[in-house]
Amino acid sequence: MSNWSTLTTDQFGLIPGIVQDAESGAVLMLGYLNEEALALTISSGFVHFWSRSRQQLWKKGETSGNTLATGSVEVDCDSDALLIKATPNGPTCHTGEANCFASDASQFRFLDTLWRVIDDRATHLPAESYTTQLIEAGPDLTGRKLVEEATEVLIAAKNHAAGSATDQRLSEELSDVVFHLLVTMRERGLDPSAVMDELRNRHQ
Repeated sequence: MSNWSTLTTDQFGLIPGIVQDAESGAVLMLGYLNEEALALTISSGFVHFWSRSRQQLWKKGETSGNTLATGSVEVDCDSDALLIKATPNGPTCHTGEANCFASDASQFRFLDTLWRVIDDRATHLPAESYTTQLIEAGPDLTGRKLVEEATEVLIAAKNHAAGSATDQRLSEELSDVVFHLLVTMRERGLDPSAVMDELRNRHQ
């Protein structure tokens, strides 16, 4: 980390800081730091910014509790931007989203997290885990569960009326199918990237 004097700031003495999830690599937010905010970000172990609207120093999550634990701070090649790798404690955005760039498409990134959980269960096989039961039983059970859940999706879809309480029911059944599909892939040793490649080939 360079000294503050070596950084290029704007006319207000601020430098932009891009916050990235230290584990997933997802971009969480953008904020601005002055010299004091940067010093506190490093020394306190929690990300601090300078609020341009309130004209004051603030610790991210000081009121909500959704703090960002500092992992590392890196400077870009022109010394005019910072990359702050941090571990979030709860959603980063004030709207309740995991990050400030959330969109409908970005929500699919949660599948990466779900896959990591399933992979961990399959590796360590904790006795109390439902995923462990599926993995240990093999394709006969996972396949049967997929058929069962797909049937539930069909029933929920036929009963579905957009904007009604049936939205929740259909979402639940579709979620069950996605979960059991991922478990089946892990149990068979198939990486999700193989499925993504197949989908890309079909849409060329």
